[in-house]
Amino acid sequence: MTDRPIDVLDRAKGKKVMVKLKNGEEVTGILRALDLHLNLWLDEAEIQKNDMKIRLGNVLVRGDTIVYASPV
Repeated sequence: MTDRPIDVLDRAKGKKVMVKLKNGEEVTGILRALDLHLNLWLDEAEIQKNDMKIRLGNVLVRGDTIVYASPV
């Protein structure tokens, strides 16, 4: 039986994930929790802007803004 994408993310709790957003930005951080709407709670989140990494800290990424999310 194949895993659903949400199952893969569920197993990635506590690990670093990369999230691509609809606005083209990429956020990375430690996945703490997620729900069925694909809302993601990230710790130590960072976003890459040009040549700089901007530290965001703890964030909630709304599921409807996500293009894809993947364990790193």
